[in-house]
Amino acid sequence: MNSKGILRKELRAARRAHVSVQPDSIRALLFHRPPGPLAASVKEGAIIGLYHEMPYEAPASGYARYFQEAGHRIALPRFSGEDAAMHFAEHTDAFAQSDLESGPFGLSQPGDDAAVLVPDIVFVPLVGFTAQGRRLGQGGGHYDRWLAEHPGVRAIGLAWDIQLVEPEAALPVEPHDVALDGIVTPTRIYGDF
Repeated sequence: MNSKGILRKELRAARRAHVSVQPDSIRALLFHRPPGPLAASVKEGAIIGLYHEMPYEAPASGYARYFQEAGHRIALPRFSGEDAAMHFAEHTDAFAQSDLESGPFGLSQPGDDAAVLVPDIVFVPLVGFTAQGRRLGQGGGHYDRWLAEHPGVRAIGLAWDIQLVEPEAALPVEPHDVALDGIVTPTRIYGDF
C-alpha cells in the first residue's frame, strides 16, 4: 500500500471514530448552512455543486437546502458507470431528495433525465486536508480530473477538524492533485472568502 493509501486508511478510521460519537442532530447542525463570509462570497445566480454524503463524510445536504432556498440551482455528481467520467447534474429537490436514484459506488445521484450543469462553485468531500488547501480524496481522482477540466471553478472542501493533516508535508501530493480554494470545518474556515 502506498503512502496515500496508508494515510487514507488512518484518516478514515479517525473520521469514523470521531463521527460515531456525535448524535445525528449535532452532526446536522454543524453543517446546517455555510459560514457568513463564505455565503456572502457566492454570487447571485451561481450554480452550486455539492455531493450527497456517504457515511462519516461531512454532511452537505444542509448546504443544498440553504442554497436552494436562496434561489441557486444545485448540482450533484453523476456517473453513468464506474469507469465513466464524473459530471454534475441538477438536483431539484434538496428537501425530500425525490429526484435522486442509486448510482455507481453506492452514491445517490440525479436521474438520467436531469440537466447537466457546470457549477460555479463546488463543495467537495475529502478524506484529509492541509491548512494550505491540499486535499486527499477517496482515491479515484474524479474531482481532480473534473476540476482540471474546469479551471476557474471555486473548490471548497467540507471536513471534520479531525481530518486536518499536519504538517503539510505529511500529505503526499502528486502533479495531478488540484488544490482547494478553501476548507470549512465545524470550527474553522481555511482560505480567503
